Amino acid sequence: MQIHADPITVNCRKVLAGLDLMGAEYDLVHVDYFQGAQKAEPYVSINPNASVPAMVDGDFVLWESNAILQYAADKLGNERVYPRDLQTRADINRWLLWESSSWFPSCYVFLVENCVKPLLGGAADPAVLDAQAAQFHKLAGILDARLASSPWVAGDAPTIADIALAAPMHLHGWQRLPLGDHPNLQRWLTERVEQLPSWDKTWVGEGFTTTRPAAGTA
Repeated sequence: MQIHADPITVNCRKVLAGLDLMGAEYDLVHVDYFQGAQKAEPYVSINPNASVPAMVDGDFVLWESNAILQYAADKLGNERVYPRDLQTRADINRWLLWESSSWFPSCYVFLVENCVKPLLGGAADPAVLDAQAAQFHKLAGILDARLASSPWVAGDAPTIADIALAAPMHLHGWQRLPLGDHPNLQRWLTERVEQLPSWDKTWVGEGFTTTRPAAGTA
C-alpha cells in the first residue's frame, strides 16, 4: 500500500497511527499540505477532492481516512482493531461516521482558530470559538459518557475507532480544547491513547512539527 499524506494533518496522522496500530506495512508518499501539493497534479488525479490522505493499493485507489483504516484492517485480517462481530463492528462504524460528520468539524474550529490562524500571522476570533463552544461540549459529553463505562471506545482494547476519535484532538493543548468538563474523555486521551506506541510514533507538536524538541529544551 502507498499512503499519500502529510503526517502533520489530523486525517493523515489518523491513518498513519491506525496503520501502525494494526501492524500494516505501507510506503509513505509525502504530500506537502502547506505548500498546497494536495491541490495539484499528480495528486488530484489520485484524490479529486484535493484533500489528504489517499491510498493506492495496486490498481485500487481509496480516499477518506476512515475508509482507508477499515480497508487496511480487513486486508490484514486484523480483527483485534476492527472486530468482525456484527454489533461490535456496527458500533465502531457508528463512531467512525460520527467522527467524520460531527466530531472532526467541531474540533477543527479550535484547530483553525488557535493554531492555523496564529501560525499564518493572524489571530483567533473569539466570536467563532464562542459560537462553537456549545456544540463542542455537547459532542464531548456524548463521548465522555461512553468512556465513563468503557476503557476504550468499543470495549477493552483499542480499535480504529479510538484512533479516529482521538485524531481531531491530537494537538489539544495548542488547540485549547475545553476538556476540563469531560474527565473521562480527557483521561482516555492522555492516559490511554497518548500512551499507545503507534500514537507516540506519529507524534505531531506545536507548530505542526514532527521533530521533537531536544531533551532539556522547551
